[in-house]
Amino acid sequence: MSNVNIKRLVENIRSGTNVYTPVVELIVNSIQAIDETKSCRGLVDIQIKRDGPEDLIERLRSVDGFIVSDNGVGFNQRNRDSFDELYSEQKKPDGGKGFGRFTCLKYFDRMHVRSIFVEGGTRQERTFRMGLDKDIIVDESVRAVTEGETGSVVEIAGVKSVKFPDKGIDTISRVIVERLLPYFVDDERPCPRVVIRDEGSVAPPIALNDYLAKENSQIVEMAVSDGSFALSANGEEKTFQVRVFKFYSPRVSRSKISLVAHRREVTDVALQSHIPEFADEFFEPVPGDDSGRGRNFVIKAYVFGDYLNDNVSLERGEFRFQTESDLLNGISQSQIEQRAAEIAQQTVGDEISERKQRKQARIDDYVSTQAPWHRSLSSEVDFSALPMRPSNQDIELHLQQKKFEKEVATRAQVAAILESKNETDLDSRIAQVMESISETSKNDLIHYVSMRKCVLDIFGKALEADEDGRHRSEGEVHDIIMQRRKDSDEIDFDAHNLWILDERLNFCTYISSEKAINKPNGDRTDITIFNNRVAFRGENVASNPITIFEFKRPQRTDFANPSSDDDPVAQIIRYVNQIRTGKFKTPKNRDILVNENTPFYGYIVCDTPKKVADWLELEKDFKSMPDGLGWFYWHSKLNLYIEVVSWTKILRDAEMRNRIFFSKLGIE
Repeated sequence: MSNVNIKRLVENIRSGTNVYTPVVELIVNSIQAIDETKSCRGLVDIQIKRDGPEDLIERLRSVDGFIVSDNGVGFNQRNRDSFDELYSEQKKPDGGKGFGRFTCLKYFDRMHVRSIFVEGGTRQERTFRMGLDKDIIVDESVRAVTEGETGSVVEIAGVKSVKFPDKGIDTISRVIVERLLPYFVDDERPCPRVVIRDEGSVAPPIALNDYLAKENSQIVEMAVSDGSFALSANGEEKTFQVRVFKFYSPRVSRSKISLVAHRREVTDVALQSHIPEFADEFFEPVPGDDSGRGRNFVIKAYVFGDYLNDNVSLERGEFRFQTESDLLNGISQSQIEQRAAEIAQQTVGDEISERKQRKQARIDDYVSTQAPWHRSLSSEVDFSALPMRPSNQDIELHLQQKKFEKEVATRAQVAAILESKNETDLDSRIAQVMESISETSKNDLIHYVSMRKCVLDIFGKALEADEDGRHRSEGEVHDIIMQRRKDSDEIDFDAHNLWILDERLNFCTYISSEKAINKPNGDRTDITIFNNRVAFRGENVASNPITIFEFKRPQRTDFANPSSDDDPVAQIIRYVNQIRTGKFKTPKNRDILVNENTPFYGYIVCDTPKKVADWLELEKDFKSMPDGLGWFYWHSKLNLYIEVVSWTKILRDAEMRNRIFFSKLGIE
């Protein structure tokens, strides 16, 4: 009589098991019982118990349990006592843990056993239930019988908490075959015949062995040139063997790697997690198939080895070594899976190579057409971890990560050189670091220039009329150059496109864009710029140029009307006077440093048809520029130079300044 807290034991069964685990456990026990008889006529019969109403779609009732029968040795006294002993070692040579039967009670309410065996020359029948309290065996009875083949019938029923995940007998069969495939393909220990059917069904049972039959089989082993590999665990080499199979018409479209312990699948992981090109199914041509698509299949690589046998968990749902890195055991699960994935890749061959080539072509196209600044970096980066069909974002994030890693490595090299007192090979080390810095700088420059091309394309589009012949407002065009109602204290110094107007405007200490400098309701220009005090003139007196821009919507001319109160020339002059008289401070209450020598530059950007041209020349006394696309005026009293330039000139000049860079990058 046992004395075990069965309820607590079952509750403590860890993750890694599922509702199929007890079914597999019963089938394996039956196979082992048949092995004891040394019979070549072994048979394992699986019946599916169903309960509840029929499903409206599949016309099937839900699975409620299983009955697993065999013609093995039966529950003789030795096997009975082993069943009644927690952590029995009777099946240890076969990898038995003496625990698997408890998974039956984790997923099903009840377990009943009926068995015929021969003991001391007498044929007997033993029946019992598996207990739920302290005793493992309850309601036991043994009686002598005169007939009946030896063997056992074990029933588990009353699926717990959640419904059984599958209903169709074909699906259930495939799952069981995948979990027990190592038994079916073991040449040294042939597997007995295993069949499955619905309880009470008159239809012929499905033979699970036939999934691997020679003709029209659904599972085929592939030829592997070298399926063995070795890994080092704490100075000792551990060998592994990989067998690769095709699964035709798979229930799931993912190729997998399965780690096996004692001929049972313990874990599986998608092959694509190690080699992304396994993400899709494969197809092979079928004679007479007019569709040309062929027969679909996935790959499954089974990994065997003593290291796996020795480290499987008690419940057989996981291993005792770590998934990613294992300092204690020396070999991790991911290391084993990665090597198995490489063997699977070599076995599949050409199709994986073609998928890799298509991925590389996709990456090359992205870099060439959309991210030329990554050309140099992309030649150094390993893209094997990217998905089989990477998106632009996938590629860009991967490249940015590698760029960051390269910059970190370069900084570490620089720090090492600065701290080192050893001058050996110093010149070569410095040269190597400088080459890396130079390459990174070139890539950043290429990226910046490419972004300029995009901005100019958008800017040119914004100057076009829409389908109704209307032009966009000055606000929309304004936002391309710099966001409205912002200043340089609110946005990054390079988060504008003022270079479209003038390259010198990239370097300025303060920018106010359509925002009153220190009064919420005060006068405001479109853009006001305060340049750094870096230029000196004449008597070495510091100058502080201030530049003011006014934008007018493309094709707008009403500001030139006599009654207009939106005269841009007058607006700039008024604003200059307000700055000169000290009316404004910056938002952080800084003085705007001006004196009588401070130069002011005013720019008005608008289209210049004849009406505007006449207004500038005849009423404002502006002079025409040689190209006829701009006018200028010098206001000597205010030390103010004003230019009126057309949108066309702004775009043309910006394109001309950058054309040589676009040409060198091949992005014209």
